[in-house]
Amino acid sequence: MPAKVRVPMPMRSLTSGAGEVQVVAGSLSTIIAQLERDYPGMRERLCDEDGELRRFINVFVNGEDARFLEGLETAVRDGDELSIIPAMAGGSQ
Repeated sequence: MPAKVRVPMPMRSLTSGAGEVQVVAGSLSTIIAQLERDYPGMRERLCDEDGELRRFINVFVNGEDARFLEGLETAVRDGDELSIIPAMAGGSQ
């Protein structure tokens, strides 16, 4: 059973509207590479110029923030669920 990636609405234009895609298990960095291969433009949305996760993008593996696990080296196993959560800004006027 592959791992699932929940794709946020702003990135669904890259996945032809799919809100969820499946990936082969591996490290988070290899999954990002697979997402880029399957959905060009995904890496640019997720990673900065240094290859690190963008500050305003949170990736959760089974509900745990990858930054507090092993970052891009976080292991993702078959059946795991990844959620990509872009930070939202806002406030009162």
